Amino acid sequence: MPALILSFPAGRYHATPFGSHVNEGIVEWPPSPWRLLRALVATGYTKLGWTEVPETGRSLVLKLASVLPRFGLPPAVAAHSRHYMPLGVLDKGRERTTLVIDAWARVSRGEVVVVWDAELTEPEESLLQELVAKIGYLGRSESWLEGRVVDGKDVRADVVPHGAGEPHRPGWEQVSILAPIPSSDYMAWREREVARVLALFPLPEGKKKPSKKLLDQRSKAETQYPSHLLDCLQVDTTWLKKHGWSQPPGSQRVLYWRPAAALTIGAPRAVMAHSGKSIDAALLALATPSRNTHELPLVIRTLPQAELLHRALASHIGRRGVENGGRELLGIDEDNKPLKGHRHVHILPLDLDGDAHLDHILVWAPDGLSSATQAALRAVRNTHSKGIAELRVSVAFTGSLQELQRFGSSVGSTLGRLVAEAATFRSITPFVLPRYLKRHGRNTFEEQIRAELESRGRPAARVEVVPVQHRDRRTKQFRHFVTVRDPRRKGAPSLPPPSPAGHDVRLHFSEPEPGPLALGYGSHFGLGLFEAVEAEN
Repeated sequence: MPALILSFPAGRYHATPFGSHVNEGIVEWPPSPWRLLRALVATGYTKLGWTEVPETGRSLVLKLASVLPRFGLPPAVAAHSRHYMPLGVLDKGRERTTLVIDAWARVSRGEVVVVWDAELTEPEESLLQELVAKIGYLGRSESWLEGRVVDGKDVRADVVPHGAGEPHRPGWEQVSILAPIPSSDYMAWREREVARVLALFPLPEGKKKPSKKLLDQRSKAETQYPSHLLDCLQVDTTWLKKHGWSQPPGSQRVLYWRPAAALTIGAPRAVMAHSGKSIDAALLALATPSRNTHELPLVIRTLPQAELLHRALASHIGRRGVENGGRELLGIDEDNKPLKGHRHVHILPLDLDGDAHLDHILVWAPDGLSSATQAALRAVRNTHSKGIAELRVSVAFTGSLQELQRFGSSVGSTLGRLVAEAATFRSITPFVLPRYLKRHGRNTFEEQIRAELESRGRPAARVEVVPVQHRDRRTKQFRHFVTVRDPRRKGAPSLPPPSPAGHDVRLHFSEPEPGPLALGYGSHFGLGLFEAVEAEN
């Protein structure tokens, strides 16, 4: 009793049920037995070098076609995308297009199980294992597939064909899918049908020879019925249309019972948990409707971009009520007084691909992000920027700083350096002094940085200010950064910084310190952000 275990590495299964138009947006779920058997045969031709189906392959396919399989289905969500395909025809100076809908089942986790109650010989089972392992996709080519064969005796598969007279089951629904009929049934049906159509073109009696036209008519009439069930599995859509078939010969519609929630309609639930557990940080991804990365905000607008996102997040907390949490986002304690020690949220826009455009935003708080703040992050879908009417926001990561550092290696080295532990840090956004600069006393450049570090529980560090002429190509743009918060925004300081100048700074600690590290004016909105520098050998 073989069982196929099928997974989709891309998380998508693209397949339209036979007889439905692609623009109906319907997804075939579970995959039909007819599609599975065709995929096995096609793999034999493309991967095993078949020029015709070998005897072992014929017996394997016919055994599987003789029984209806049982399925086990993972949770899936129906989704689609819309494309306007060019037709190559000009209409009033513009090329005409047609709408095409590509529907799929979003299968993020889990595996599809297909169990056939058939006894296979050792050669047949070996061939099945080889074919399943080599199937590249199922349905449309976007449905990348990985498969293996296991013993199906103890495999759970509760999606089953509808039995005669079986009543409806609560919480379940019926779905029609295409399956082959047993080979013996097809051969008996074909014999009757061929006899019927040939009777319309009878041979002449006696010794009179049939004309060439009559022989052609009889041949044409018989050709529309493939000689074997295996041939039926190999006909294409062109052949079906040519001979007037609305459904492949040798196939049948079968009703299957599946859970009503097997294929849900709507957006999948966010990955972030609702358990109330605090997390260290969340990484948000930014995108424009056109997906053009050069339309994203410039890095010099780090400060206003962070303010815009904070306003959207705080608005969500305000609607829910601060008593439900989110105080670290609003920067107030239980007595509604400002949090001390920079324990509130840092919103840090980032350029991870190095193209001078902001593409991600790191949201982090020393004491973690509460469930209310996490809910606000899930709720905010859009923001905007100067010259950009809509800027889409989505959650790319949530978790601990250690997990974020590992995750950083897959989306950009800047992210990994931002949360790494090191003895030396360098500016990636300009450091703006929080107080007036003095030559002596507590307000010298070094003393102001020492005070910033102390207020965050950090040890003192040796400060190195990089002169403008010695800055690299990336930090030379510091002079163009927006370094003053908009006083019109709610919560903005009433006074601008003493000096809007942005400085390029290196910090050298005696012992390694963990990131993230942000200091100075606007440090909770992306200014004064530092990244770790690897120690020189």
